[in-house]
Amino acid sequence: MKDKVCIVTGANTGIGKVTARSLAASGATVVMVCRDKQKGEAARDEIKQKTGNQKVELMIADLSSQAQIRKLADDFKARYNRLDLLVNNAGLYLPKRTLTVDGLETTFAVNHLAYFLLTNLLLDLLKQSALSRIVNVSSGAHHYGKVEFDNLQGEREYKGFAAYSNSKLENVLFTRELARRLEGIGVTANSLHPGAVATNIFRRLPKPIEWLIKAFTLSPEKGAETSIYLATSPEVEGISGRYFDKKREARISAIAQNDEAARRLWDESARLTGLEQVEAQYPR
Repeated sequence: MKDKVCIVTGANTGIGKVTARSLAASGATVVMVCRDKQKGEAARDEIKQKTGNQKVELMIADLSSQAQIRKLADDFKARYNRLDLLVNNAGLYLPKRTLTVDGLETTFAVNHLAYFLLTNLLLDLLKQSALSRIVNVSSGAHHYGKVEFDNLQGEREYKGFAAYSNSKLENVLFTRELARRLEGIGVTANSLHPGAVATNIFRRLPKPIEWLIKAFTLSPEKGAETSIYLATSPEVEGISGRYFDKKREARISAIAQNDEAARRLWDESARLTGLEQVEAQYPR
């Protein structure tokens, strides 16, 4: 990974931080995308100190804001002329429905639309850097998800776990449709289940429940293993559109296999992010 340029979102904590640290330890140039500047700087400095790699940069962006995602992509392109690896890792769990600055439901916006928008904005660099990889962190919770196009943003009904599960299903559908569109051009896209990991994603739950979850979950180091595997292993070179668990290809839900739902979700995501012309980036 010595000459590779990588982006990891949500890189100041949990499996994102472990992934960034592992990539830095392998000699890659790592761009950490974080929302909180102070926490991001602390994580960046720690990674530099532990790995001895000074090619670790911090970029600040709140991925609930499409304007900030666009600025992030522009700033990255101004500094780098290649991108070998994009790890879409940042995510959240919200027990109550809230809206972003763009007026979108927050779980849907951060966990799915941010993946969609950032990936497409950086796709030209990924294509220039082929063979390159896109790694989308999903979850086994996608098996409980639904794609209800009349309730995509919880307009009709919102429940925290349902919204989270739906967003993780959307990650799998997005990955499969993205892989289909990128076929034959040297850019792969895969999704994964990191396992039940003790991270801060459930920090908005009541403390006793958060503590109970962490008592029975994996460490971030274990949880990051599949992300790192898909990011770096020669065993998956050229493999695309798959879903992995414990570094092995795993079964996805019946809904996640629905190609028509994947295409429809793509079109709706393009509309909601202002990327209706995104088709121009893909070969016919």
